[in-house]
Amino acid sequence: MIGSIISAIWLVIPAYVPNSSAVLFQGQTPLDLRKNFIDGKRILGDGKTIKGFIGGSLAGIAIGIIQIFLSEKVGLLGFDKNILIIASLAIGSMVGDSLFSFIKRRIGLKRGYPFPLFDQLDFLIGALFLTRLLHKNWFYETFTINYILIIFILTPIIHLFINYVGYKLGKKEEPW
Repeated sequence: MIGSIISAIWLVIPAYVPNSSAVLFQGQTPLDLRKNFIDGKRILGDGKTIKGFIGGSLAGIAIGIIQIFLSEKVGLLGFDKNILIIASLAIGSMVGDSLFSFIKRRIGLKRGYPFPLFDQLDFLIGALFLTRLLHKNWFYETFTINYILIIFILTPIIHLFINYVGYKLGKKEEPW
């Protein structure tokens, strides 16, 4: 069981890193360029920036490249030495986070307002969806039902822990 947990988490590290590191890049230009949607509300809000999206994605890709080299050495599942798989996990993470921010704006939730489970799983849903869409064979060979269950159970716990650390470092608002 421990081996499955380690393998499952190992596979989604390229998705975890962008979501938690985007805040470190804190750009000035919002991803939505301060534009409103047809409902008159901001598309995404000031919390999603171009610099954060790009920086977070590149951080996930960089970690994934390191994982490619470490996979054989540590005996964990790899990414078929395919940087495009890594990129789909990392970029998909940022797309999922942005998509759920769009949904939060539509239902009237303000930036930082809690949206339980969606806040913890949005990036993971985006990462898995994009990776499955672009790398279907690899995805089904690699992501077993057990791995998916493990990451969907552990991700909210890990996400809350990372937010707490970010709060303590002064990079995030109060995580509860």
